[in-house]
Amino acid sequence: MRLHTLRVTAFGPFGATQEIDFDALSAAGLFLLHGPTGAGKTSVLDAVCYALYGAVPGARQSPGTSLRSDHAPVDLPTEVLLDLTVGGRRLEITRRPAQPRPKKRGGGHTTEKAQTWLREYDPEDGWRGLSKSHQEIGEEITQLVGMSREQFCQVVLLPQGDFARFLRADAEARGRLLGRLFDTRRFAAVEERLAELRRTAEAQVKAGDDQILALAQRIAQAAGPAARECPLPDVQPGDDGLAGAVLDWAAAARSGARERLDIAASVLATAEQRHAGARRALDDERELAALQERYAETRRRADAEEAARAAYEEARERLARARKADLVGPALDLREEAERAYRRASEARGRARARLPENLADAGAEQLATLEHRLREELGGLESARRAERRSAEIDDERAALERQARADDELVRDSEGWLAGWETTRRDLQARLDTALEAATRTELLARRLDPARRRLDAARRRDALAVDVTAAEQRLADAREHAVSTHERWLGLRERRLRDIAAELAGQLAAGEPCAVCGAPDHPAPARPSDGHVDRATEEAAERTHRAAEAARAEADQALALVRERHARARAEAEESDDHAPDDATGTAPTVAALAALVDTLSGEHTDAYRTAAGAHAAREALAAAEREQRRRSEERQRAEQRAAARTSRRESLDGERASLDEVLDRARGGYAGVAEHAAVLQRRVALLVEAAGAVREEATAADRLKEADDRLADAAFRAGFETPEAAAATLLDDAGQRTLQHRIDAWQAEAAAVADRLAETAARDAAARPPAAPDTAREAFDRAERALREAAAALAAARERCAELGRLSRRVADEVRGLGPVREEYERVARLAGLTAGTSADNARKMRLEAYVLAARLEQVAAAATARLQRMSSGRYQLVHSDARTGGRRAGLGLHVIDAWTGRERDTATLSGGETFFASLALALGLADVVTDEAGGVRLDTLFIDEGFGSLDDQTLDEVLDVLDSLRERDRSVGIVSHVADLRRRIPAQLEVVKERHGSAVRLRAGADGLSD
Repeated sequence: MRLHTLRVTAFGPFGATQEIDFDALSAAGLFLLHGPTGAGKTSVLDAVCYALYGAVPGARQSPGTSLRSDHAPVDLPTEVLLDLTVGGRRLEITRRPAQPRPKKRGGGHTTEKAQTWLREYDPEDGWRGLSKSHQEIGEEITQLVGMSREQFCQVVLLPQGDFARFLRADAEARGRLLGRLFDTRRFAAVEERLAELRRTAEAQVKAGDDQILALAQRIAQAAGPAARECPLPDVQPGDDGLAGAVLDWAAAARSGARERLDIAASVLATAEQRHAGARRALDDERELAALQERYAETRRRADAEEAARAAYEEARERLARARKADLVGPALDLREEAERAYRRASEARGRARARLPENLADAGAEQLATLEHRLREELGGLESARRAERRSAEIDDERAALERQARADDELVRDSEGWLAGWETTRRDLQARLDTALEAATRTELLARRLDPARRRLDAARRRDALAVDVTAAEQRLADAREHAVSTHERWLGLRERRLRDIAAELAGQLAAGEPCAVCGAPDHPAPARPSDGHVDRATEEAAERTHRAAEAARAEADQALALVRERHARARAEAEESDDHAPDDATGTAPTVAALAALVDTLSGEHTDAYRTAAGAHAAREALAAAEREQRRRSEERQRAEQRAAARTSRRESLDGERASLDEVLDRARGGYAGVAEHAAVLQRRVALLVEAAGAVREEATAADRLKEADDRLADAAFRAGFETPEAAAATLLDDAGQRTLQHRIDAWQAEAAAVADRLAETAARDAAARPPAAPDTAREAFDRAERALREAAAALAAARERCAELGRLSRRVADEVRGLGPVREEYERVARLAGLTAGTSADNARKMRLEAYVLAARLEQVAAAATARLQRMSSGRYQLVHSDARTGGRRAGLGLHVIDAWTGRERDTATLSGGETFFASLALALGLADVVTDEAGGVRLDTLFIDEGFGSLDDQTLDEVLDVLDSLRERDRSVGIVSHVADLRRRIPAQLEVVKERHGSAVRLRAGADGLSD
């Protein structure tokens, strides 16, 4: 990877745009980056890192910090552009962080989202865009560079202070740094996974032993008395031989239960024999008692039967007489019906006689019929007069209709003449109304075009005000989230520091007597460390870390939410401030308020409503004008037709008057002293109806009398033939069907009872039982109950014994199944435990007590030491070389030791014994060696540009020359090295320089490519 050009704008201390030509600096191979403290030397390296990874090195990426320069003008955006070649491709990366900018409309600021552009240079087509996605660009750069941001900052931006500490650090600190660079998390994950598998398998084994012991307890409960003869073995989960001891004990419990089962079966057989004998004795006593009671009941029923014999004979006699009377019943019914008919006919004759005149009260049917015939002939003569009367009434109705038509036509003519007199005025008014409505329609369209934009501005203003509240709330939430993130981070770091202070006590808590120590491997633990007050365990630290990460996620989410709300607020404000050519301008130039826009909308809405309401009447006005014109034509035509009808009515009246005179002569003769012919005819019709009714009543009465006499004769004859002296005697003896059925039921019941009593008196068994002594079923019942209780107890005992044997068999099989199922689990636990102990460095097979991750890092450290030694020997004139040591120091584990071999003494010693200058060039050699190894690890990506930060002030002149020679030799591999330093002597020794100048309005860079001079 080679850097060509870096251009920073409003970034860090640089208030304006500064461009750095790395091609000119790299031409010399070695260049110096210098300037006063705080000028921004490190910011140049930060800009390179930010361009590649979208973030500055981790130590300077603290929460809440901004990359934007405080010296930059508000309208100048922060931007970093890096032109580089990596993986054989010429790329240009441009990044802008999220930053505030002035709003395009109105005052205030809005947050602009972070932006990224990636372009590639094609010799034929020039620069072409590849992507604008943060994620795609980040993945592409990481893949091309082959290193993460942490590795890049450690390998390309060599921080000498870190490597000086690396030289003097213990194995744990070296492991943390190497783990970040070489990403050995997968090996740590293997250790953790094996430990988790060991814990899981151990828990499964103990759970299986607990299950076996639980089944053993259930076997002891099921065995009952047999368990007291053979107590449960005293074993604990995890004990060797637990399964065999439980299986042997369960077999003994089953044997004792089977012996008790045989005894219970023998007791049950004896109880069953006794129970059967008691049952037979009870049945015999019950049968004897039943026969004796049956015979006594039969004697009681025979006595009752004899006492009811007289009633039985009386019922028989009464039933026989009632059945004879049934022969007279039809004649009695006929006579009663004839009598009722005669009474009805007599009553009808009386009512008809009361309505007749006195001279006809005693008239016969023939006389009444003759009078009826005469009145009907007189009624027929009035029919022609009735037709003449009806025609006279029709003439009167027609004349009245003609009069009504005349009055209506007169009214119509007067109304039409009055209406037509004002026709011109009406037509002018309706035409003016139509013109007004058409003008209102045009105004409605104009107001509608103004009303819709006004409503949109009002809605936007309301959203703007609501979103302003949301912006304030989002800003508060972001502030709270930042404060919470900082507090959780401080708490996590505090807990981590407290845990590291007491890590020895945490490890001591895992010690077991006789077991080797996980740190030193010694089986004896004479003085294990004790936890101090407020000791923090690993779970508490991890929980605090998770809380911190959740708080960081919440802060990022709150930041995004604030940017989204601000963007929506800006859109709403811009929409609310859109100009309206017809709206009055705000003289103050401020954003329109919701009240002002609402008033404008209300005014426009009112005017639009009024205009629309007026315009809506256009159709009605047009229709009214057309209707008025039709009405004018209709009234003119009706007036003409009314005049024509008046002439026709005059002729009709004269014709009706002549016809009426001839009809009046006929009617005068036909009325006969009544008001009219109809009244005379009605009187005659009523008289005819009375005569018809009276004649019918006389004839009906005579017929009913004849039927009654005939019924009396038939009744007397039927009573004589049935054997009764009079019809009244037969009627008194007569019974209905229900009464006869009641008597027959009594007779049948007595006869059935007599037969049943006779049959039961003939039974010899009951008669013989009555001769024996009284039965004693209660005594037999008590003996049977005692035998039954003994049988139930014996059966319950046998069932319990059988259930106990079955339960013991079932539980024993479950124990055997558990033992067989636990075998593979126990084997898996032993295998996993050996692997977990080996990778964790606690196994006896791991002689150096090295963890798997430490073992991998030790191999990497050997490569780093070998690569560093090649340069360290040149820097130290062949005196020193770095070697990896896997020896254990004190009680600590082996694996990540780093020693230096002094060729002058021939002895190997710790790197902490080096002097300040020796430490510097040793750490520089280590950093360069580490860069080579990490580069090879990342896939062999060439790193053509390196930066070394500080440390040269601790070297003497000779050593400084040797170090610079080594750095200058990097050009052999076509590399360029940038040295960041305050040392003044380096300005003389290194001609290619990049000076960062601190000024009042922001820092600036000056490039000195050689001895020719400076360029801004």
